Amino acid sequence: MTEHDVVIIGSGINALVAAAELSREGRDVLVCERNSRAGGAIRTESDFPAPGYTTDVFSCWHPLFVGGPAHPGLRDELQRRGVVYRNTDLPAGVALADGTTAVLSTDTEATATGLDDLHPGDGDAWRGMLEQFGQRADLAFAALGTELWSVDGMKLGARAARRLGALGTLEFAQSALEPARAWLRRTFAGEGARALLSPWIGHNGLGPEDAGSALINKVIALALAQGGCPVPEGGGIRLVEALSGIVRDAGGEVRTGADVSRVLVEDGRARGVLLCDGERIGAREGVLASVTPQALYFDLLADEPTVPGSVRAAADRYRYGRGDMQVHLAMSEPPRWRHDHERLSRTAVVHATPGLDGVSAAVSEADRNLLPSSPTIVCGQPAALDPTRVPAGGGALWIQLQETPFRPTGDAAGDIDVGDGQWTPELADRYADRVLNRLSQHIDNLDSALVDRAVISPADLQRANCNLVNGDPYAGSCRLDQFLLWRPMARAPGHRTSVAGLWHIGASTHPGPGLAGASGHLVAQDIIGGTGVRSRLRRWLPG
Repeated sequence: MTEHDVVIIGSGINALVAAAELSREGRDVLVCERNSRAGGAIRTESDFPAPGYTTDVFSCWHPLFVGGPAHPGLRDELQRRGVVYRNTDLPAGVALADGTTAVLSTDTEATATGLDDLHPGDGDAWRGMLEQFGQRADLAFAALGTELWSVDGMKLGARAARRLGALGTLEFAQSALEPARAWLRRTFAGEGARALLSPWIGHNGLGPEDAGSALINKVIALALAQGGCPVPEGGGIRLVEALSGIVRDAGGEVRTGADVSRVLVEDGRARGVLLCDGERIGAREGVLASVTPQALYFDLLADEPTVPGSVRAAADRYRYGRGDMQVHLAMSEPPRWRHDHERLSRTAVVHATPGLDGVSAAVSEADRNLLPSSPTIVCGQPAALDPTRVPAGGGALWIQLQETPFRPTGDAAGDIDVGDGQWTPELADRYADRVLNRLSQHIDNLDSALVDRAVISPADLQRANCNLVNGDPYAGSCRLDQFLLWRPMARAPGHRTSVAGLWHIGASTHPGPGLAGASGHLVAQDIIGGTGVRSRLRRWLPG
């Protein structure tokens, strides 16, 4: 049996960040990836959807990684390995059906002026939000980058209490639980500002009525305003290759086609893994599993007696959110936006939506397993930041539909027969046709410049990555009962498990989805000897 210091199951962003950080500290690391390529939800395809086009098929945008806790320590090494981030001063925009547009700029005054033009006073509201929330934003970002079930988590709480006082802390906690609809309507009088910000809630799998969605809305808005919406030149594969290179150059290994069937446990401690082909691999220090709770507790730890029955029951109750659908367009020229082309053509992500009420309606319809009649269309324009992704003079759109049921039972518009709810290519194409027809109201050359398209349904997402259960791109609902202190489960929060030497990482764990790599970073620092090793609170938690 071969042995390594640390064995990591999965090769998504959290797994690769952990592997790179551990490797740089002298650990012998093995990453086991079941698929034929590393990267998890980071998958870059050349000549897709047409020859000459490079497309990030699933995840695309890296603001959470560039602004997250892992990037500062890895930045210089990644740059030496050729990772170059391209950015824009216009990270976000919105296009409404009546021709109204709004743009979020990294220039506070530019954003404020634009919002004032739409509705006087909303510019001051934007400035006020950045100032007021900005004064406390370090606490919110720290909560998303700290192991909450640790002494560090307790210190963070104490720091907040000292700074804000008892009533201030209570008020901050109350604001953190507020739904986005209430915050947006109270803060901004015009629909333009509300429409600009509200679709970003969906990038965490939430809706405007969900508790805690206002906090997520503020965090994302501030992150975009401060850091833009960067993409790696040449696609996310460049980051995957660089992180994998750090591991390999340190003597470690990133193995593809290595499907782990079980974590090997002896005397209550993880000692290695068993591959599906029968190979046994030892782990001297520990095992990291970047999987869902069900995969961990019902597959990798099947029949393991050290796992409490209450934990298995909690894992069985773990919920997944709405499905996701992606449409990739190769175009012979860049998109020509009908309104406000000069700004929208330079914007990283433009949402085409009826506005705040439209976002709410689409979320409600998808939650009821209906195809939304007017879904929020996430129009990513990576080629506007990185022209190397398209042929000279060409254009591309990376479209995401975050309000898509995994098993539709009907169509809210009454136009599409969903059959038995299975995502056939025909059903996916018909729904994509609806989306592109609506988008053509905003982009004049959407039809005339189209070279080819690719449609990826929620079922396709699940087939491509076993962590994307039901096509949920966030590996589990991020509603409040499965977020922060309760992610992934109240019976097993944090990253340590009841099995010594076994850590749970990935989007299903704190701080949740996105490409920050934060859970991998937290566990790597735990193993290296930083925060968390001697500060575990598990002994005070119910077993």
